[in-house]
Amino acid sequence: MPFLIDLRSDTVTLPSPEMRKFIFEAPLGDDVFGEDPTIHCLEEETAALLGHEAAIFMPSGTMSNQIAIKAHTHPGDELLCEENAHIYVWEAGGPAVHSGVTSRTIPGKAGQFTLADLEGKIRPINDHYTRTSLVCLENTHNRGGGSVYPLGEIQRIRAWTREKGLAFHLDGARMWNAAVAGGHKPFEIAREFDSVSVCFSKGLGAPVGSALVGSKELIRRARRIRKLFGGGLRQGGIVAAGALFALRNNISRLKEDHENAQIIANAVRNSPNLMLDPDCVETNLVWFRFKQGSGSATALAAKLRSQGVLVSNPLPDLLRACTHLNVDRGDCEKSAEMIEILSKQK
Repeated sequence: MPFLIDLRSDTVTLPSPEMRKFIFEAPLGDDVFGEDPTIHCLEEETAALLGHEAAIFMPSGTMSNQIAIKAHTHPGDELLCEENAHIYVWEAGGPAVHSGVTSRTIPGKAGQFTLADLEGKIRPINDHYTRTSLVCLENTHNRGGGSVYPLGEIQRIRAWTREKGLAFHLDGARMWNAAVAGGHKPFEIAREFDSVSVCFSKGLGAPVGSALVGSKELIRRARRIRKLFGGGLRQGGIVAAGALFALRNNISRLKEDHENAQIIANAVRNSPNLMLDPDCVETNLVWFRFKQGSGSATALAAKLRSQGVLVSNPLPDLLRACTHLNVDRGDCEKSAEMIEILSKQK
């Protein structure tokens, strides 16, 4: 088989030699005792970069999101999120299982709803109803094609949540991409939320890890919940070091991933049998499918694999290509060429 170009996800990246050296040399301690200096450094730098009081290192973004939900709510509460939100679709029913919280989903466009969509969605104060207590956004939105939430709309929703006494959480697994694409400093987005989950193992290329930021009191609660969930770490600095290196070195280069995604998106646009879904590509995610009756997404994924190009095929009729630091422009040009050629074959 030809050399693989892996576009399945930005989680498939491998640490660079420089990152490996940084990990090898990282000072370590027992984080459950609060003694790991590398984790301390990562948490302090992440909180400062995002404009919040404190942060806590997490093994995964799913754990980070679910701990945030539990910290903001009580069993029997309800959260509001977009209908394709990661916390609702791809986190194994976590809000219900871990927090006893129901999820009220709101249809959006490219994964985004507006303040107008939220009007009238808060349950009345009545013993028969669940209590609406939390609003969650996702930026960038995975199933929304890596769409970037407009900062102005975030600010309008933020003002509304304050008025209504609701907590406001951001699933910011790819918030770094949103900041780069939108021309914002990360804190300009993050400061609008009561809590933000960010990932180091996607666009930034660390092997493992996410973080949750918020107030000191929220992070104190989150630390106890992390222990409850089995996420207490010992010499966790050995993985936090990769995240710290990624945070310091790999944010600005995300622009390259966005440019490379356009190469693949243009191949889809130029293919008579394919269509983008959604039709906008703003960051590093390209979702696409065959036009009705034009071919099989599963078959195309298999043909691409035979030519050394891996794409995600999450549903029988849907494909996703994701650019990242381990694929360069030449890889994306090759992949785009294969997509155009193979999508025309019956």
